Amino acid sequence: MLTGRESQFYIGGKWHEAVDVTRLPIVNPASEQIVGHIAAGGAKHVDLAAAAARNAFPTFSQASVSERLDLLGRMHSLLKERADAFAEALVMEMGAAITFARASQVPFAAEHIRVQMEILEKYQFTTVDGRTATAKEAIGVCALITPWNWPLYQITAKVAPAIAAGCSIILKPSELSPCSALLFAQLMHDAGTPPGVFNLVNGTGESVGAALASHPDVDMISITGSTRAGVLVAQAAAPTVKRVVQELGGKSPNILLDDANFSDAVAKGVLAGMRNVGQSCSAPTRMLVPVYRLDEVEELASATARAIRVGAPLDPSTDMGPIANRAQFERVQVMIQAGIDDGAKLLCGGLGRPAGLDSGFFTQPTIFSKVTSDMRIAREEIFGPVISIMPYKDEEEAIAIANDTVYGLGAHVQSSDPERARRVAARIRAGQVHINYPAWDGAAAFGGYKRSGNGREYGVYGLEEYLETKSILGY
Repeated sequence: MLTGRESQFYIGGKWHEAVDVTRLPIVNPASEQIVGHIAAGGAKHVDLAAAAARNAFPTFSQASVSERLDLLGRMHSLLKERADAFAEALVMEMGAAITFARASQVPFAAEHIRVQMEILEKYQFTTVDGRTATAKEAIGVCALITPWNWPLYQITAKVAPAIAAGCSIILKPSELSPCSALLFAQLMHDAGTPPGVFNLVNGTGESVGAALASHPDVDMISITGSTRAGVLVAQAAAPTVKRVVQELGGKSPNILLDDANFSDAVAKGVLAGMRNVGQSCSAPTRMLVPVYRLDEVEELASATARAIRVGAPLDPSTDMGPIANRAQFERVQVMIQAGIDDGAKLLCGGLGRPAGLDSGFFTQPTIFSKVTSDMRIAREEIFGPVISIMPYKDEEEAIAIANDTVYGLGAHVQSSDPERARRVAARIRAGQVHINYPAWDGAAAFGGYKRSGNGREYGVYGLEEYLETKSILGY
């Protein structure tokens, strides 16, 4: 659904019509049709938003905890009230299956706000040890750059802790999925956010993103995106010595130890790797299994993938909609071809759309086996419904394969022995490790080792990224 705000930016508590700007197409990935256009801003719009945010910061940073809690509470209530509108926007702009949007994309976004409310109620912004006090204070104006794959979820994961901390905000959502962000800007307005505390400027990374990263009035920048984009932001931010928090790419392993319940672990592993059409930076797309159980794993994995219903995202029976945009669809096709060319064993799926789907960016759920660490599909982030099954001979080799990557965002370990699973998890170089497919935890720290980024999001760890530390001696 279009919002009617596609030609506007939200700056200083008001909607402003964008004039003399480029218009970027909004493409429905299920139909490949252009359904509208958004205004693409530039440096001058960033200047206006930065001025509004800078002007609002002194007052909002001094707002009481109860005032910030009340604002977060209104945001949370409005998001739950408008859940269907947000879900429909996600279907239209990035192809999320409506059932998945309603069950995961929107509720998890709301949970980020609720978690920050819970933390804010008990967080100690000032602690005293003897004659020295340590104060945690809002860092300032924060630029937030969010991606197209979990559009609303990543907005609230950044906005909620920034508000809890007392910061003012400039949001640059992905130009490929802008409608949920426009709905969110209206939500912030209707929640009574003080003018200038929340601002939104649409546009590309090359224009708006670069201007935010280098802007002298921006104190912090948080980006979720590709490793390439994160590097560019860090380089642009360096001259102004602002804080940079990056949640970037991943190539997460899923180690099935030999004592795991394979009939359960394999199926859940395939579905976890292909959730959100595989468009998750932490998706466990490398399934590591004992070599002597490879045949069994191949059969279980193939059966699970073939049962996934790919189709129209508005159909409640659809499990998997299309890839979110043309560039990513083409990237996934290139990587499937690379798997074939490198000699991996194609178990199911493959090139092209699923049978019966002649248009739209639909991709077949694809599983390769006998994948080795030197293959492109084992080393590069694919960001689509493609799983690589990698055999190992013993536990030591499994850990070595898991860590043989430039990334370190997420990982999974499956075992019937909790102590063994903990021991293996401790040796994996990743920011978050899941043992036996636990429930999602919106308070668990999320972020990467190595080229998966730095800094953490979610929970108290996310809140503290938006705070500076001040020591007061002689207190």
